[in-house]
Amino acid sequence: MVYEFEGKTEKEAIELAALELGLESDQFDVEIMETQKTSLFKKGYVKIRVHTDGSEAPRNFAGTSQRPETPAVPIHRQVADPMPQDDFEKQLIDFIATVIRKMGYDVSVEIMFREGQKLVLKLNSASSSVLIGRKGKNLDALQLLSNVYVEKLGRGDMRIILDTENYRIRREESLVRLAYTAADKVRSTRGSMLLEPMNPFERRLIHGALNDIGDIETKSEGEGMYKQVRVIYKGVR
Repeated sequence: MVYEFEGKTEKEAIELAALELGLESDQFDVEIMETQKTSLFKKGYVKIRVHTDGSEAPRNFAGTSQRPETPAVPIHRQVADPMPQDDFEKQLIDFIATVIRKMGYDVSVEIMFREGQKLVLKLNSASSSVLIGRKGKNLDALQLLSNVYVEKLGRGDMRIILDTENYRIRREESLVRLAYTAADKVRSTRGSMLLEPMNPFERRLIHGALNDIGDIETKSEGEGMYKQVRVIYKGVR
């Protein structure tokens, strides 16, 4: 399904979408439709289009894109007890470890932190590079499988994130550098540049990194989960 939201910034619009749809921000795909920079006579805003699939049914959507009067209280992230606290966490850890071992790799799984309805697990393995795969696609596949499994356990309210060797953090830093490098290149050529295919979360990092650069704009192109971001020089207006 498709929904549209608007905020003062891209981050605000995405947070509003997540709040109203009752989903985590990495459970839906975001397309930047329109960006208006703040000027002397106009207030800035960002309009986004949110795409959800059938498995991510919105729980709270009320058909409005107005921000509620009371903002959501941010959740403080804390390092968790690495051991499972209940049967659900134990089943999940056993499932992930069993899948990876059946792939032929030794692994131990521990909890990195709990954040609301999000559970982040760390994979400790001598074969971490294989588990990550090219551009993190193996890790993404294992993560998707883990989220399907928790649905089967009746815990579709939970979002599972898998990481190993701090890949997620390193990837984020790499993508932000890529965004700024691409912006410099298109500015020098007065053209555009199409980046590698990325998942929704990675594309939002690119959009967010370049959102406040006045002479640069970005848009997603392609179909499916792995789309490409085009970085475009638009000049000074």
